[in-house]
Amino acid sequence: MSEAALTSLEERQLAHFLQTRLVEFVRLARSNNFQVGVAEELDAQNVALKCGLGSSMRLRWGLRALLCSDQDDWERFDELYDAFWHPANVQSRYSTGAAGLTRKRPDARSTAEESRQEDIRSSDADSQSADASDETDDGGGTREGASFAASLAKTDFQALTDPDEMRAVEALVDRLARQMRKRAIRRQRPSKTGKKIHLRKTFRNSLRFGGAPMVLNYRERIKRQPRLVLIVDVSRSMSMYSFFFLRFARALVSVFRDVAVFAYHTQLLPITEALRQTDLIRVRNSLAMMSQGWSGGTRIGDSLATFNDKYGQILNSRSITVIVSDGLDTGEPDYLAAQLARIKPRCRKLVWLNPLLGRNGYEPISQGMQAALPYLDMFAPAHNLNSLQALEPDLTRL
Repeated sequence: MSEAALTSLEERQLAHFLQTRLVEFVRLARSNNFQVGVAEELDAQNVALKCGLGSSMRLRWGLRALLCSDQDDWERFDELYDAFWHPANVQSRYSTGAAGLTRKRPDARSTAEESRQEDIRSSDADSQSADASDETDDGGGTREGASFAASLAKTDFQALTDPDEMRAVEALVDRLARQMRKRAIRRQRPSKTGKKIHLRKTFRNSLRFGGAPMVLNYRERIKRQPRLVLIVDVSRSMSMYSFFFLRFARALVSVFRDVAVFAYHTQLLPITEALRQTDLIRVRNSLAMMSQGWSGGTRIGDSLATFNDKYGQILNSRSITVIVSDGLDTGEPDYLAAQLARIKPRCRKLVWLNPLLGRNGYEPISQGMQAALPYLDMFAPAHNLNSLQALEPDLTRL
């Protein structure tokens, strides 16, 4: 093989290696909750061409501009970048393991510092939950962060018994709510006028003019968000699930502007203001004062009747009403059906989340579920993080 051919082969191999590394870096960013996807993997190649691989600083700033979508991403980017491209020069929370870059357990000093910063917004208990999301094992070694999170996301809430895993899931639930809000406020729709051009629609319409963009199409941010009304069953049969649903509800209350939360067993209580407190210990104390009779029997029909009579005026054409229950009702099914019939025409969408629906072989044959099904716009499982994440399009779009 000639020297020129060898040089050409080496250049192609180098180019392939660099492309692969760029893709791996974007995927690492995605596994650490940067809002990036396949499009950013392709754009990273163009950034590298424009910035030049000879200047690490220009490449750093180019990738930062591409991948960071908020202040949190911006603050974390340098550490992630150095851990990936200059691992021998830095000591960070990221290390190279058998499966590539993984997140490391923070040491005691960094954990304490993070806890102090988090304490501005929440209690020490919340900080411990957030620290648990660093996704490590008890031995202090490294664990594949993405794999650990993926495993927890598939785990049925009722199967979680380890305190560390429960705290990690609580932190992931909080993060899920923040991600839902971030995507909701960024959502856009086509518009006849505006400041941002809708490139895809403009290019498609230009075909009838021989490729010339004679008519510009625009897009605008969707300003109207739905009103979420969550009605959570806290009866004995839902005790393990209701703990995580209330945590999820608290996260939604903290990041969305228009949310109302109710808890019920034999009676219904509004708990939005209790969940709105930033100190988790105070939240628990407030709920404890309100929770006499919780984890007892369930009278869904009576509880919904209380909702209709006392709080039904909060429903409007933007309301998405979400009932969380296993459907095991001790009341009359006809009465439950009558109350759902009152709710349905007053809201945009009526959703029933049943954690039992995520189990193999489950069928909604209980009298309560049979009475409810004809009135539902959506009947879905909600037994783990994956099922909650799948609800995002239905909970954030009108």
